[in-house]
Order: sequence, then structure tokens, then C-alpha cells
Amino acid sequence: MVQISLQRIATISPRFSLPYQFDCVGGATASRRFASCRSKCSSSAYSERLSPIVLKTNSIVDSSEPKILDASSASRTGQYSAATTHLSGTIGVMGTSAASSLRFLEKLVCWSTRDGEETPPFLMSHDPLIKKDHLSSQKSQLPSDYNTFLGKLRQRRFFLEQSGVCCIVMPCNFLHAYHDEISQGCSVPCLHIGDCVVKELKASNLKPVEYGSNVRVGILTSDNALDVKCYLDKLDNQGFEVLHPDKASLEHMVLPAIGAFRSGDMEGARNLLQISLQVMLVSAVNTIILASDDFVGILPDDDPLIKKCIDPMDALVREAIMCARADNLRS
Repeated sequence: MVQISLQRIATISPRFSLPYQFDCVGGATASRRFASCRSKCSSSAYSERLSPIVLKTNSIVDSSEPKILDASSASRTGQYSAATTHLSGTIGVMGTSAASSLRFLEKLVCWSTRDGEETPPFLMSHDPLIKKDHLSSQKSQLPSDYNTFLGKLRQRRFFLEQSGVCCIVMPCNFLHAYHDEISQGCSVPCLHIGDCVVKELKASNLKPVEYGSNVRVGILTSDNALDVKCYLDKLDNQGFEVLHPDKASLEHMVLPAIGAFRSGDMEGARNLLQISLQVMLVSAVNTIILASDDFVGILPDDDPLIKKCIDPMDALVREAIMCARADNLRS
């Protein structure tokens, strides 16, 4: 018998020309991950529009330079020219995972076309090598490696900002652990996925499951630190009580569920994930945030447990759509 326990989290310590790359998503796992959203969008028709916009910079930026870290310093040094045009209602998408970025775009189509409107235009900056830089900076613990990693993130944010987008989204949980550093000095809203989720939770007026307690929100993730950090402070500041599986639970239930899914054992993956969710629900949580793309596609859309869960990507997409439509009204 596997024993599972939950820990209540109070604090978490944080860890310390443009030829952007694009990669392809393929294989059975990727197909399963996108099947759910595609089925919901099957009745939606939309058109693709290409925009012949040429973006220019004054010089090539050395992302390893720690001094090039915010928009104001870049402007003073002339590294980037100011945006010469405003792309009304255009969403800037900054990604490191092709799967996450494509999932965001599919959901963008799903949510934006439900009321008969067109999908907002978007501009994407995608670099899968950022994750390797992140791992290198964590292993070395050298300030220079951290500055290189952070500088590359800000460089991509500069690209979107100067292109004239109305807002910037990052459909990748781990990037939001560095949201404050990335968005420093940004002249357009840089949406935080945790803010988007908390905003919708507050609007739903949840009532505590147990009398006399606060509203409890569970966070299920494959990473105990970075992914949880995206939501913990945001939820705590709004009076929510946060529960999260402890290390033993992750090792014996959550991670094996992900491993089974990746190996094609759907029955095993579903059973393990269902048990993980049920354990959290027994602890009187109102809802569970699925704070990792690793859980996408494991449970079918009609599974009753899914109705108790929140996909943070939905909240991020809805907030981005509102920003884009508000920007169109101002233009």
C-alpha cells in the first residue's frame, strides 16, 4: 500500500536579422495532448492572415551582457529602436516549449471564436534552448550564467515589446518563476499566469468545503519548486489556503503517472492521477490547479475529476483575449 500525505505550504525559496528557433511537435504523446482542444474547436472556423512586417534592430545584442536587462537601459544604450508601429490587438507569445505554445494557440482559437469573433492576431518568439540555459545556470550557480539566462529571456521580451504587441504572455509555468525579472521595465502588460488564475478564483466566490476554514486550493505539479512558485504567493495574498503533495507523494504517485503516460500505459497513468486528485479532494480542497503540461491528455474530458480541476492555460488565454479586445477598442 502506498501512503500519501499532503503538506501545507507557507513559504518557498526561489532558485537561483532575429533568427529565433522553431521546432516541431510529433509522436503519439503530442497527438494525445492536442486531441482534446482540437475536438472542442472542430466546429470553429477561422482564417489565417499573414502580415509582411519587417522588424529591425540597431545592433546585435549580446545576451550574456548583464547590463542589458531592462527596457529602459536598452533604450538608453540604443540597443533597440522604439516600436515604430502599434499592432492593434496583437498578443505577443513568448515560449520555450513548442507543445505549450501550440496548446496556448489552440486554446486562443477555441475561446476567442466561441462568440463569433475572430481570433486575435499574435506574434511569437520561441526558443527551446532557454531551458538548457536555465539548467546550466542552476548547476553552475555562477552569477554570469544566471545573467546569460535572464538576458536571453529579456531579449525575447524586447523583441515582442518593440514589435508593437498590446500584451505579452508566457505559456510556460517555469518562466513565471522569473516573471518579475523578465517584465521589469516592460511598457506593455506582461501577464502572469498566477494572477489570471487568482482573478478567476476570486470572481467565482468559492465557499470553504469545511466550516470555519479558508477556501483551499490544491496545486498538482511535477516540480515542487518552480511551478508552485507561480501560484503560491498570489493565492496566499488573496487569503486562499494552499495544499500540495509532499515529496513522497510526488515520487510514488504523480511522477509515476506521468511516466506511465509517456510510455503509453494510459490505464496506469489515469489510475495514478485519479488517486492523486482524490487524495487532495479528500483534504477538502475546493479546486485543484493542474500546474504542469505533463498532465494534459491523461484524463478524458468527461472524467468527473476534471471538473474539479483548473487548467491555468485557460485563464491565461481568456485574460489575453480581454487585453487584445480592449486594445482594439482604444485604437
